[in-house]
Amino acid sequence: MSQPQHLFILTGASRGMGLAMAEQLLQGPGNTLVCLARNTQDALTAAAQASGATLEQWQQDLSQGEQAAARLKAWLAAQAPGRFASATLINNAGTIPRIAPLSESDPADLANALRVGLESPMQLTAAFLHATEGWTATTRKVLNISSGLGRRAMASQAAYCAAKAGMDHFTRCVALDEAHKPHGAKVCSLAPGVIDTDMQVQLRGAAPETFPDRENFANLKAGGQLTSPADAATRVLAWLERADFGTNPVADVREA
Repeated sequence: MSQPQHLFILTGASRGMGLAMAEQLLQGPGNTLVCLARNTQDALTAAAQASGATLEQWQQDLSQGEQAAARLKAWLAAQAPGRFASATLINNAGTIPRIAPLSESDPADLANALRVGLESPMQLTAAFLHATEGWTATTRKVLNISSGLGRRAMASQAAYCAAKAGMDHFTRCVALDEAHKPHGAKVCSLAPGVIDTDMQVQLRGAAPETFPDRENFANLKAGGQLTSPADAATRVLAWLERADFGTNPVADVREA
């Protein structure tokens, strides 16, 4: 008997926790993983070949969310409806603009952060849900990677905080939409904890006069309180597999 096939679509898979999630998802030989990121990773190609998983890497600028959503919608439409036992979209990509008060921020930089962090996830989620709505034999999930900063304001982080707060709230709305459908998807906006990534390096390296919380982030690193990308990925993917996934559309891995 053939093993069940599971589809995962992951944004921001070229570094940090996204790369770690991709590596772990490729350990399942029955998995198909579609990665959307600015760059491809040879290590993922090698991992897929070693495990027998199926991998597609799309070089995609996620500030062009409409283009990414159209490509995803077309790809999903070409798949046989009964091919996958489950289909999951993981909106992981995000970016922070130059760390500064809003009054000192560049309009184009702000626009890019909001497009990558909020507009693109909404567009991809819409495309995913529409294209798979007829997949009645498939368990469908959307996992949005949020942040504690979507729930707590921070100086010099208006764009990032706003994008994550928007992600939380649009997830709540989608959960209401899907609850009214006979085969609705389960959705969750999940804060993954504080992770030792390039974004943390950026925050610790900010000028103290423009980023009042700089020392707090430096202390997290010095105190060994940052989670490794691999450990964070494990916790996030475990949350995805919980029987109650989506019961609370806005959650935090630290609640477990």
